[in-house]
Order: sequence, then C-alpha cells, then structure tokens
Amino acid sequence: MREVTLRIRHHDTPECGASARYPEVTLRSVSSMTGRGTERKRIIELRGPGDDIEGFLEAFREAESVVEAEPLSPLEGFHVYVALVVDAERWDSIAERLSDLGIHYRMGTTITAGIERWTLYLEPDDDLSAVIRALEAGGNDVELARNVPLSEIERPPQLELSRFLEDLTPRQREVLAVAIAMGYYEHGGDVGIETVADELELGTTTVWEHLSRAEAKVMAGVLDRLET
Repeated sequence: MREVTLRIRHHDTPECGASARYPEVTLRSVSSMTGRGTERKRIIELRGPGDDIEGFLEAFREAESVVEAEPLSPLEGFHVYVALVVDAERWDSIAERLSDLGIHYRMGTTITAGIERWTLYLEPDDDLSAVIRALEAGGNDVELARNVPLSEIERPPQLELSRFLEDLTPRQREVLAVAIAMGYYEHGGDVGIETVADELELGTTTVWEHLSRAEAKVMAGVLDRLET
C-alpha cells in the first residue's frame, strides 16, 4: 500500500473560495457528514486571526449550498469550531468522489489558501493516474505532492498514539468530536449532555451511550500506550 498526498484546488466551492479570500485561515474537517435528505451536518474547525475567521464565515455563508455556518465557540480566539449545514444536492465533495472510486483516504482534511490537502491510501492495483484524471474531470486542479510506500514512512509518536481512534465507529467519532468542540470536557464548563444531544439532534441517552463507548475505547488505547 502507498500513501499519496494530493493538493487540490476545488473550483467553485464555498470552502476553497472563502479560503482563497482569507489565506491566513485554515479549515479542518472535524467530523464526517451526517444527516438524511438534502440537508447534511458536519463540524469544522477554523484557525487564524479572529477578523479573518469572521470574514471567512461571512464569505462562506454567501454560497447557495451553505444553509448554516454557526460558531460553537467564541470568535475571540485563534480558532473556532463551526456547526455547518449544507444542501447536499448543491455540495460538491471530494470525499464522495474518492468513495465512488473506492479509494481510502484520511479523515481531517485541511484547506489553506484555497488548496485542499488530501491523503490517500492506495492498494497495489489502484491506478493513481486514473484517480487524478477522475478528480480533474470534475473541474479541479490536482497536484501530486507525495507518493511513498507505507513501509518507508516513519510515524511520529503522536500518530502512533492516535491509531486507537480507528476503533471508534463513525457515529462515536462524530459524537465525541462534537462534544469536544462544544466544550463538554472543559473543566468548569456549563455544556452538558443535553446541549450536545440538541446539537446532534439525538436523544440524551443515545449520546451518553456513544460517548461512554468512545471514552472507554480511547482510555483503553491510552492505557496500552502507557504500558508499552
């Protein structure tokens, strides 16, 4: 298997358009897209100067495909979490294109200065040229930044530590990400399980179960690392 990094300028999309206008702001996907029907939800993180983040959000909201983009934390700091609601019928997603091609990719894509950075994992029989051509066929500019066998990559300690997160289900990752983004785990904070459940539009019992299971897996992973 090979690890491939692509830099993609995703033309005519609100995230890349706003990013190009505010190059000091970096967008990172925190959760996967969820929901049914035409409206889908996800959590994103924006990092950069406060004024630029505010301008980024204003530009982002101008897009017809963006239904809502509401901050979950104050705009005063250097980073903010945002609850994003989009019109799925108008939202053009690189993730969906890659999924349609049967390509594995890393979660947590970042966008800076109008460029999306995607890390793909290709099987020996995957045709990288065909993948690039398929992405370019959607009107995107694609640049190959990295293409190396996984066996030759030296993983930093923090990445090794994060591998146990792969044991979480997509729903557990989403609930945990939203809880963290909203300040559920902050000492002395006033965000309770009900607030997280309201944001996810789920029952409090359901959210509690997902968080409990996610926390158990994360703590088990941490314990394994501490004992090695």
